[in-house]
Amino acid sequence: MLTILYRGPLASCDYDCPYCPFAKRRDSTEQLRADRAALERFCSWVADQDKELSILFTPWGEGLVRSWYRRALVGLSRLPQVRRVAIQTNLSCRTAWLADTDRDTVALWCTYHPGQTPHDRFLAKTAELTDLGVRFSVGVVGLAEHLDAARRLRAELPASVYLWINAAEGHDYTDADAAEWAAIDPLFGFSRHPHPTRGRACRTGDSVVSVDGDGTVRRCHFVPEVLGNLYDGSFRKALQPTPCPLDVCDCHIGYVHAEQLPLYDVFAGGVLERIPAEPVWLPLRMPSSEVSAVQFPA
Repeated sequence: MLTILYRGPLASCDYDCPYCPFAKRRDSTEQLRADRAALERFCSWVADQDKELSILFTPWGEGLVRSWYRRALVGLSRLPQVRRVAIQTNLSCRTAWLADTDRDTVALWCTYHPGQTPHDRFLAKTAELTDLGVRFSVGVVGLAEHLDAARRLRAELPASVYLWINAAEGHDYTDADAAEWAAIDPLFGFSRHPHPTRGRACRTGDSVVSVDGDGTVRRCHFVPEVLGNLYDGSFRKALQPTPCPLDVCDCHIGYVHAEQLPLYDVFAGGVLERIPAEPVWLPLRMPSSEVSAVQFPA
């Protein structure tokens, strides 16, 4: 099975997060048309395939406020060759359209941005997902000003919903700080520090690839080397196990595929949507010395 991380030209978002370079960015009408055409071309390619695929949409902007992303998730979820289709979203969109998806295939990776949406509104959206039977995870960027909001969210979400914490880019956490975040997300140790990856085995470039709106295929979003093009099939001959060329990997959508980490076991069945297998019980080879085992809070 091939896993595809798709990122088209969309770069506009309806939120104004100070830690995001795409906050409140507006795409022109022409840019939106180009993004829609690129996505529809990608969906047509997927529909023509006869081998199993898993797809994660990782737009720079917010995709689900755009009708073509909602249609894409509905259509792709109903294709027999698509094992999983998921998207990263701030969950600002309506949710009723998800009733038209195949709930065994579709999933959402949702990020809560305190200050951008009221707590109660976001929580209500997650309840709608639960009522619809949609698989989802929820997460928060681990900034100090988000700690109380993250604790409240963890307390009010069902215990079955995983709440992940992303270490803020460029932020150093003391052991005491890290312990507070780990009390919310027992897997925070994986996010706290970048992972040394140069020369180490990674599934990207072999069973996982990144695709942009033009169909350019790379091993992942963070390695610029081109493997070929999706639409002429030239990428296929480049697929093979190859070591990571980067010194470190500090983004979950990258290091989750690193073979040195046990995350394919931790997230078995939910790698793309960041949903751990339940229970999360493995003794882990953790990157941070302060955590030796993982267990969800009750």
